Amino acid sequence: FISPFFVFQLIPLVGVVSFAAVGALSFSVYSLFSKSDVIINKSGNPEPWETVDPTKSQKLLTIHQKWKPIEELENVRKLTK
Repeated sequence: FISPFFVFQLIPLVGVVSFAAVGALSFSVYSLFSKSDVIINKSGNPEPWETVDPTKSQKLLTIHQKWKPIEELENVRKLTK
């Protein structure tokens, strides 16, 4: 007699789902503490996107990306402040 609550075929499924859940949780914590574009409390700074460094990559992997400011946008930013 094999109990229906203990099925050996479910062990790989539970392992894969657990591995995916731990991976998702660890990447969320990594992004929360190491990425500058992740904001938890927006009430302290109403425009948090202004403090993001454009020269620092926000992606997990960046290949040959160079940042240069757009002159028109910089002029608009200066006029609105």
